[in-house]
Amino acid sequence: MARRKHRDSHGGSRGSWLRRNSEEGESDREELARLLAPHELAALGSYYWEGWARDAQLPPREAWRTWLIGAGRGFGKTRAGSEWVRDVARHDGNARIALVGANLAEVRNVMVEGDAGVLAAAPGALPPIYEPSLRKLTWENGAVAFLYSAGEPESLRGPQHSHAWCDEIAKWDNSNERAMSAWNNLQLTMRLGEQPRVLATTTPRANPLMRRPMEGAKAGKVVVARGRTTDNRSVLPADYLAAMIEQFQASGFGRQELDGELLDTIDGALWTRALLERCRIAPPPTISGMGAIFETPPPASGRRLGGGPGVEPEPEPISQDNAHPLPPSRLREGEWYRRIVVAVDPPTSARGDACGIVVAGLLTDGTAHVLADASVEKASPERWARAVAGAAAAWEADRVVAEANQGGAMVESVLRAADIHLPLKLVHASRGKVARAEPIAALYEAGRVRHAGLFAALEDQLCGLMAGGGYEGPGRSPDRADALVWALTELMLKGRGEPRVRST
Repeated sequence: MARRKHRDSHGGSRGSWLRRNSEEGESDREELARLLAPHELAALGSYYWEGWARDAQLPPREAWRTWLIGAGRGFGKTRAGSEWVRDVARHDGNARIALVGANLAEVRNVMVEGDAGVLAAAPGALPPIYEPSLRKLTWENGAVAFLYSAGEPESLRGPQHSHAWCDEIAKWDNSNERAMSAWNNLQLTMRLGEQPRVLATTTPRANPLMRRPMEGAKAGKVVVARGRTTDNRSVLPADYLAAMIEQFQASGFGRQELDGELLDTIDGALWTRALLERCRIAPPPTISGMGAIFETPPPASGRRLGGGPGVEPEPEPISQDNAHPLPPSRLREGEWYRRIVVAVDPPTSARGDACGIVVAGLLTDGTAHVLADASVEKASPERWARAVAGAAAAWEADRVVAEANQGGAMVESVLRAADIHLPLKLVHASRGKVARAEPIAALYEAGRVRHAGLFAALEDQLCGLMAGGGYEGPGRSPDRADALVWALTELMLKGRGEPRVRST
């Protein structure tokens, strides 16, 4: 993927004049947001865009043909697009700019006439002449922008352009491949000037058109800027941010719409995004460290879930992957865990794959909760062993299951060195990862497994395990997913032909 750099037009990184005097790590933008009234902030951003804008909203420094801003809602994508169009028109009287949206109404109402549209991006300067009936904007120096609907791909046959701004490409209508036709036809019009350029702004969504620039990014042909809704906290209302985070933080929808992540679905995968969303329940409260002491110990007859004081999770990061949970005696009212297991998929080396560490619990009704993903990246044996011991202590686990196919004696000795009293069980796989995962996926389909929160990296790996064999997810190996399979096998598939085990 092409790396982003930014022009240095003010002696330092672009926009640095608003960041020079930070206090306790806070940018001057956030300080100004507290000191100025909303209309004053709007005026400041309008007249001094290059100083006010964040780096991801400014054009890349290196030569580029396609620039994609894939970010969460409210990030400032429309403003970035309209300011780029204004800058192009101001400096190039020969510019012929295409403004392409999902339909003409959105081009007019959002890209041109909207609060962050092209007309709003010209305070203090002579605005372009806007002729809605002709679908055209004309600047005093001769630059022209034309309005197009992606729903009418044939309208992009014939014209020529030097620049184009395509807004919300992920929502373009792809029935009868209209979206792809509009994109392809636009590319064929980009033949004016020395460096034709296309800016696409969108909240990512998995579809064929969205995959096109992402594939270009992997080949270094597209420059991608990413961002989250919370990056724009100095402008967005605080109550809006709080409400969105509270409502969507522990969901795939939040990853897509707030974090701006592309959550792709792979045909033939054992798990789908929709399946995981159906299996999701509210996450447990979190604390800043493991092994805390609580007022009421868990009852001897089981592990009580519910009640009790706890520190609420911080609103960021949205993903719950590495949060340290409260002990199970404080999780969910009226339910009990019969067993809690920590499962480990050790890496082959400290420089190789991650060490998958997943915590799961079995309820009295026979269903299971995935409680935590405590996996660690590029860790030495001592470090991942400490992470396992820490998770076991924090969750009061009654079993630690560790795969020992590679380095069995070493795995045991390293874990014993971290905690000699670990209730350790070594397991040796006789089947491949996918074959072992298939019966676990069936438990999800049957509604017998729940995810207590959002585990982004783990879920990405689950959605990459292919029926019939193979892995097409992120990274070289589904280490987190394999740990989950071991945990749920221990809890739910006892006596059903599970891999042979050896307790130690």
